[in-house]
Amino acid sequence: MSGLLRQGHFLGTKLKALRKRNGLTLEELSARCVQLDREAAPSVSYLSMIENGKRMPSAQLLAMLAGLFGRDARWFLDENTAVESAPARRERGGLEAMPLEPAFLFSHELLQNALPELLSQTGTSGRQFAQLLIRVWQETHHNDFPDIERAAESVGKREMPLSLERLQAICRQLGLQVRWFDPERGGAAALLLRARFEPPDTLLVNKQLRAQEERLRYELAYFIGHKLLHNGDGLVSPRAAGWSVEAERPAATAANAGMGAQDVLYAWRDFECSFFAAALLCARVPFRRFLVREAHRLSACRKLGVTTAVVMRRMTAVSPYRHWHYFDAYPPGFLRAVYRGNGIPLPWGNMSLVSDPCPRWAVFRLLEQPPPRALAQQPRSQISVMQDGKRARLYCCHSVVTRDAARALHVQSVGVDLAPALDAQGYDADAIVAQVADACRRGGGDAPIPPAAAAALQTVSQVLNIHWVHDALAAPAGIICPRSGGCPRTPRRCAAGRS
Repeated sequence: MSGLLRQGHFLGTKLKALRKRNGLTLEELSARCVQLDREAAPSVSYLSMIENGKRMPSAQLLAMLAGLFGRDARWFLDENTAVESAPARRERGGLEAMPLEPAFLFSHELLQNALPELLSQTGTSGRQFAQLLIRVWQETHHNDFPDIERAAESVGKREMPLSLERLQAICRQLGLQVRWFDPERGGAAALLLRARFEPPDTLLVNKQLRAQEERLRYELAYFIGHKLLHNGDGLVSPRAAGWSVEAERPAATAANAGMGAQDVLYAWRDFECSFFAAALLCARVPFRRFLVREAHRLSACRKLGVTTAVVMRRMTAVSPYRHWHYFDAYPPGFLRAVYRGNGIPLPWGNMSLVSDPCPRWAVFRLLEQPPPRALAQQPRSQISVMQDGKRARLYCCHSVVTRDAARALHVQSVGVDLAPALDAQGYDADAIVAQVADACRRGGGDAPIPPAAAAALQTVSQVLNIHWVHDALAAPAGIICPRSGGCPRTPRRCAAGRS
């Protein structure tokens, strides 16, 4: 009996360490087991007893747990008492943080005077700079903002899906009056307006949104956030029917560049209301479970009555895996939204327009395709190698072509850094990435993933439970770069031929 208890103790310790390395809670591990076999799946309490050495799993349950983590069941039962330590934290992509020395030059007073001049001289608008600040804030916090989550849960009660009737009831509960306007009677400006807020309690909504319920839900959720977070003071931007490329172009002269008095405030309010809306429509705990059941499929957005953009952005905020990126891009290369929780280096350009994009990025390749052809395609999954300084990185992205409320074509792309997941499974991530990179270089830029690397990535896709990582393994991997003019392919196909 003592031998069995000892074996159970080490098995439980290994299981707990493996679960935590992959960022799973006991509830999520139980849900993953339910996906495989509802009858044999363990409860949360039973899993806890296994981890604490108080229960030994049956052979069937042990095989299920081992399969979930891509392990052999014998690994849990061997006499090796050493449990793998957590992998060292990987460096984020992009530029390394630089020391601000001499420190006195970065005082509050000097920065307050220098920043407006810097923005004016570089032709950067206050909105672009504010969005950069907010993006860095999001990435630093890995999109984790519990105060906004709690505010959304206080009115939504974690209901999911949240019906249109329920959202309208929340509006009434907060004293928010919803009124409809006819855009055809308001001229060209009204045609482009989706919704706007009139303080203290009136929301004007374009009646055309009645035919776009998923966007109507989002607009109501957005302004519920403004009413709740900002007391409906009206200091929030109107919601446009589509995204204006012209409005986001880099300023050409000093006269229309620089920082306006309310640029940061409006940008910050927009971020807070947008995050609140997504948290209200896709409450953290039930949405996390939903992603487990749906294996992160984008098509699942229809079950919730929300857009793919909401699902993509929400993935980056609720997933136990923290190494995500997200792009929302318009032709020819305007980045409307960027999130880089995995530190993926940004394509070269300014803070909005990518001036020389690598056409091998899925998001830019899809932008270059004619609209009918692009929209006819299913979402694409792609595994890519990027050389970041002296180190190669491995990413998987899932991209879709869609249209906004004004029918403008754009591409949304969500992706993960695969190296930390390989580390978490005990693989030599650098060696695997090097295998894929070498195969691509020998293939002139694209190549099938070598069998050993594919097997490791298949295990990772299973543990992460992201179906499109598995789908991407069936296609060749490719080399991408931050700038097509510096294409590392041989021969250099990106810069000249755009092949």
